[in-house]
Amino acid sequence: MNLFDQISNDIKEAMKAREKEKLEALRGIKKVMLEAKSAAGATGELSDQDCLKIISKLAKQGNDSAAIYKEQGRDDLYEQEIFQVKVFEAYLPVKMSDADLTAAIQAIISETGATGIKEMGKVMGVASKKLAGLADGKDISDKVKALLN
Repeated sequence: MNLFDQISNDIKEAMKAREKEKLEALRGIKKVMLEAKSAAGATGELSDQDCLKIISKLAKQGNDSAAIYKEQGRDDLYEQEIFQVKVFEAYLPVKMSDADLTAAIQAIISETGATGIKEMGKVMGVASKKLAGLADGKDISDKVKALLN
């Protein structure tokens, strides 16, 4: 069962259990996935990797929104946003530790033969594909920059 079907089944389960907040979060995920399926140039199918990218993006947006709500003292909206982020993160793979990320990027650097910061783009291209969903893009970029300097 692919991730899209899993989310559809979880929507049914949330409806049966009358979990309103979880249902809202899951419907949000499915809405974005359906839009991606029917976008111009789309094939009509989403791979699990595409689904993970979508969910990861939604989780990042949710965290950003929650931070803004917290700054503005809107605890009600903050709690709602954090709950949705937790639902999103349940579908994401566990993030890599700092040591694992460093090891993976060092392997990519040796694989690409990069020797300096001028070749960061080449390393980032490979790293972004291999580590998608396993680490945040900013963390990957910072680590590549540090290792190439």
